[in-house]
Amino acid sequence: MKTVIMAGGKGTRIAAIASDIPKPMISLCGKPILEYQIDCLKRYGLTDITMVVGHLGHIIRDHFGDGGKFGCSIDYYTETSPLGTAGALFEIENSLSDDFILVNGDIVFDIDFNRIIDFHQKNRAMATLAAHPNSHPYDSALLLTGDSDRVIRWLNKEDPRQYYKNLGNSGIHILTKKLLAKSTLKTGKVDLDRDILKPLVSSKEIYAYKTPEYIKDLGTPERYKQVSSDIESGLVKARNLSLPQRAVFLDRDGTINKINGFINKPEQFELIEGAAEAIRGINESGFLAIVITNQPVIARGEASLEDLALIHDKMETDLGKQGAFLDDIFFCPHHPDRGFPGERPEYKIDCDCRKPKPGMLLEAAKKYNIDLSKSYMVGDDGRDVEAGLAAGCKTVLLTSDTSLADFINKTKR
Repeated sequence: MKTVIMAGGKGTRIAAIASDIPKPMISLCGKPILEYQIDCLKRYGLTDITMVVGHLGHIIRDHFGDGGKFGCSIDYYTETSPLGTAGALFEIENSLSDDFILVNGDIVFDIDFNRIIDFHQKNRAMATLAAHPNSHPYDSALLLTGDSDRVIRWLNKEDPRQYYKNLGNSGIHILTKKLLAKSTLKTGKVDLDRDILKPLVSSKEIYAYKTPEYIKDLGTPERYKQVSSDIESGLVKARNLSLPQRAVFLDRDGTINKINGFINKPEQFELIEGAAEAIRGINESGFLAIVITNQPVIARGEASLEDLALIHDKMETDLGKQGAFLDDIFFCPHHPDRGFPGERPEYKIDCDCRKPKPGMLLEAAKKYNIDLSKSYMVGDDGRDVEAGLAAGCKTVLLTSDTSLADFINKTKR
């Protein structure tokens, strides 16, 4: 499969770090961003690479040459005038494979490409976007997905929003040539997101591959420092899903948000003081932050799945405003007891996922290659502890005198 790296950016926001070289050549811990990208691609046999260069592109050519000394084959397309994030694809279309990988040249990543390629092929997607949460969703373009991981709506930064899932396009894509054929813009400066992907969301062939793996851009000097630190600590490589992960599994009600009866609308959801800061600590620690919650309001007929999705969007919105994010949310909609007005019989079952059973934890472990013996289940109810123990996790029971923040502060010490 061909890989195209868009390596022509000037990097005006990070000019304080280096203004005399292309942004993808900025050095991190002794080597440029592009070398980290090639190292990861090469590990998965993705060695047929085209680099799209522009501003100071000769520096990239001089460094990489034909790619031989880096274990790959590299050719180049030079933009004589800026073509945006996608314009060059139409110029090199004849050299592309039917499915090809497109990578932004200013991001550092270490991901299991086998997983995203399998996902793309299984769904027969026209476009697959590696997507993940971040610490600043309020000023990011966001993807809205349905149950099948199809992208159903695309929110640009300027689009109105109230409650939203924290899921952004990371800058790694698998695209098909037919995507290019469907585009109405084929010449000049073309923006991949706004001009090609967003208008084709209605085709129902664009998918979001949700991953907690390490993918970060170097848009600012502050992010440069953070990524440098993450490389030195080993966090970048450790988050690759080919390696066992560690997680902090979190109950929702009474752990993240205040107890307010059975919550069935977003306005009832209110974060516990210090919860966002604690989850931000989990995000920075290298552990995954994953919610594991019983939601019998569905079976009892007190809320719909759409209501619950909106409540969880409110949770992600409130956390994101404080720089925290969740890597995933697992919920059980079942409740075995009958006799509630408006109850939904299809959810009145004795399932394997309702805590104290460990089904949701086991599902998460399978999805993200989690080593449960090195993970924690944190909650305010004995059922949380029982589920954690049944899954093989370490457990933490919060009491009226302790909070999630107390647990995080204790583990930091």
